[in-house]
Amino acid sequence: MNRNFKTSPLPFQGQKRRFVKQFNEALVEFPKDATYVDLFGGSGLLAHTVKQKYPSAKVIWNDYDNFVGRLDAIPQTNALLAELRPILSDLPRKQRVSNEIRESVLKVVKKHEAKYGYVDYVTLSGSLLFSAKYATNYDQFANETLYNRVKLTDYNADGYLDGVERVQDDYKALFNEYKSDSTVFLVDPPYLSTDTSTYTSENYWRLRDYLDVLNVLDDSRYFYFTSNKSQIVELCDWIETRTFTGNPFSGSTMSTTSTRLNHQASYTDIMIYK
Repeated sequence: MNRNFKTSPLPFQGQKRRFVKQFNEALVEFPKDATYVDLFGGSGLLAHTVKQKYPSAKVIWNDYDNFVGRLDAIPQTNALLAELRPILSDLPRKQRVSNEIRESVLKVVKKHEAKYGYVDYVTLSGSLLFSAKYATNYDQFANETLYNRVKLTDYNADGYLDGVERVQDDYKALFNEYKSDSTVFLVDPPYLSTDTSTYTSENYWRLRDYLDVLNVLDDSRYFYFTSNKSQIVELCDWIETRTFTGNPFSGSTMSTTSTRLNHQASYTDIMIYK
């Protein structure tokens, strides 16, 4: 039996680990034999969760960001971290890396990039940058302050996406291809004004992009993820009361979870399903 992952096997900006329990519980209201299409596949955690819950379901994962490339590179990533651990072993956890140790770290990273032609800088960021900060290339990484947060065990994604069908396509094309009464769409776009530099898109997710996604909710069964920072729920309520446009969330169920960024700031993640 495959391992049931409660979080992405690799660091990923915006993964739904805090919603896995609520998502899994809400799935009981949806068919076991439906087609589930993860339109914004991200780390694949939602697709994995559905396949674990309903092994007979057809699950489509839109790997638009080529996350599978990072999964395939796990052996190289583990080799890099294995070489970095002895360099950082005498430094207390979460402490700032000294200039001397920093130079040793950067030298190892450069060597691995030359050897393999690739370094998973997002995963490396999880071990050496301040929490929730990510670099996507060497220059970005080398310009950041380093901290000893190195992962002490190897990454392992064995069986993570077994049985899940991977595609790479624009979400609108995928929606048009699979829209039917037997399809449930998993809709987890980048949050409004989110920096998408760690995704395939290098642009911010703008309001127009965000609102366009709501078109896939009309007459569909879906799980939709957002946060109170976007205020999209309030916007749709306003549109419904002030115009003749319907509210795509009418008749849906909402679940929330609080996410703390630091001791001063937090926000609410929202899952809406119908």
